[in-house]
Amino acid sequence: MNESSDSKHELWRERIKGLLTRLRRGLPFISGVFAAILAFLLYNLLFVRPNQLSLEDVEISVASAMASATPEPPYSSLVYQAIQPSLVLIQVEQKHEKAESDFGLGSGVVVDAFGNILTSLHVVDGASTIKVTFADGTESEAEIVSSQPEVDIAVIQAYDTPLFVVPAVLGNPNAMHVGDEAFVVGNPFGLYSSMSAGVISGFDRVFTPPDGDKEIHGMIQIDAAVNPGNSGGPLLNRDGHVVGIVTGIINPTDESFFVGIGFAVPILTAVRGMGSPPY
Repeated sequence: MNESSDSKHELWRERIKGLLTRLRRGLPFISGVFAAILAFLLYNLLFVRPNQLSLEDVEISVASAMASATPEPPYSSLVYQAIQPSLVLIQVEQKHEKAESDFGLGSGVVVDAFGNILTSLHVVDGASTIKVTFADGTESEAEIVSSQPEVDIAVIQAYDTPLFVVPAVLGNPNAMHVGDEAFVVGNPFGLYSSMSAGVISGFDRVFTPPDGDKEIHGMIQIDAAVNPGNSGGPLLNRDGHVVGIVTGIINPTDESFFVGIGFAVPILTAVRGMGSPPY
């Protein structure tokens, strides 16, 4: 009986001894885990503080979300911003012997860094005085430096060009199609820098100016509003590039107002007389 009891005690001692041995071996690992947990708790307690949104933070977040949802400006607005610095108001006086002078107005567009202005020939033809007003307000008399009567195009240049001129970007009308957006910017009835919008209605049209007897071929037909004072102004595509020079309108009545059919000389034709390269 004593021998059996001693053997049991010896067995338990061996088991306890083995358990203690395993605990001693695992003590470094357990100590490391405990130290890591303790360090994590201390760091969060001492250094990391929960982020609380203030009313200002909420307002900024809402404003940012609303700004991102704001639609981009329409193409017409961007087109206007692109061409407006290049637009020119043209006023002419034609003196007559023993009679009062005739006055007229039209539009033009600066097309190069030298300040050359493209316009319609009928706007300036026969004028005794040509006065131009640039987008920055600079006013100056001007003269015709070249003309293409067969397509009703003239190039004029001011005697006093602004120190900085902004030439328009010229586009390629051959890349356009019927139905593409068309924008006209000019000075109808003297209303400076007015804009109208429509579409390209057709190409290669034939147009005879009301005061002329020669047909002009290869015209661009548009339905953007064109009225007296628009002549010589730019026709633009959706990128704000000049694709034509507005020439005139068709009107079945004796009144000079727009009924939906306007014409422009393609810009590739208009710049031909300037010796400009193709675009």
